[in-house]
Amino acid sequence: MRLEVDARGMECPKPVIETKKAMEKVNEGTVTTIVDNDIAKENVTKLAKSLSYDVNVEEVDGEYYVNIYKGLLENDYIPKSKPTNRDLVILMGKDSMGEGSEELGKVLIRGYFYTLTESKPYPKAILFVNSGVKLTTEGSEVVDDIRSLEREGVEIISCGTCLDYFNLKDKLIVGGVSNMYTMVEKMNGAKNTIKL
Repeated sequence: MRLEVDARGMECPKPVIETKKAMEKVNEGTVTTIVDNDIAKENVTKLAKSLSYDVNVEEVDGEYYVNIYKGLLENDYIPKSKPTNRDLVILMGKDSMGEGSEELGKVLIRGYFYTLTESKPYPKAILFVNSGVKLTTEGSEVVDDIRSLEREGVEIISCGTCLDYFNLKDKLIVGGVSNMYTMVEKMNGAKNTIKL
């Protein structure tokens, strides 16, 4: 069976949601999602890999054809999270900590990430949204600590829409880019979520 999803012009996270719906209709076969931007291509590809399906991408005239092969295929996807990490997701909604003094908030966020690197077990994932994406991009004062957490198996995810909003898409230096659908899945799938 072969299904095609035309997701050109769709805003995040619709290409992922429409692809997932199509994949649920196919027991064995191919789902091809057509997208017209890099972020959608990456997000649909990550969805396929997270579900252990083989995937390849073809570019034709600036558009991407993401071919997902569903069936009895070998699983080559290795999650970044180590089993020893806690079933906890942290949602970072801003680039400082607490309310009141912005200067103090920056000091606190530095202390928080340093302390997090020294506190085991580590969380399963840290999600960065709104101005929180500034922590994973050039100029961040906590990027070394976030890299250290990533090396320990903590999944680091920044919101693609947020990076675009702040014109930081090309300045991401740690972790990956994803969409709201993936972030909701991560939070719903965790035993605990902390919002900072």
